[in-house]
Amino acid sequence: MTMRHGWVILLLLPIYLALTANLELSNIITGGLVTLGVTALLRPVVNPIGVRRLPGALLALVQYLGLLLIELIVSGLQVARIVLSPSLPIKPGIVAIPSGTDSELATTLSAHAISVTPGEIVVEIGDDGMMYTHCLDASQPEEVRLAAQRQRRDLLRRIIQ
Repeated sequence: MTMRHGWVILLLLPIYLALTANLELSNIITGGLVTLGVTALLRPVVNPIGVRRLPGALLALVQYLGLLLIELIVSGLQVARIVLSPSLPIKPGIVAIPSGTDSELATTLSAHAISVTPGEIVVEIGDDGMMYTHCLDASQPEEVRLAAQRQRRDLLRRIIQ
């Protein structure tokens, strides 16, 4: 394992722990093993982060995790409101969200962030990078979805490129 792999693991492990929301020792060890495996599999894909880029990448990672946490809380409350008020009108459907990047890693991480958000799940990623997402309420304006994806994409770009 090279120094580059260590940095990638240090960047992926907090993401794993935030997404699982479990800080038990066994989960931290599992997260370390998962990130080690991911790093080994993605060796040619992941670019090394230079010392000069590291502070910016870490700041973007903190911002990304904060954004993800806010999206999880807001979406969780919205889904709870829908479940507790069955008379609320909802419009489930599948919407297309462009990934806006050529990076498979950024597209995958973006799709994962969407899928862990309550009320949404990416059901397919097209060859053109289009993420087809099932939404519990697809009535949200397209501009809102595109703005959220742009924000995710820009932060992921700062983290991994």
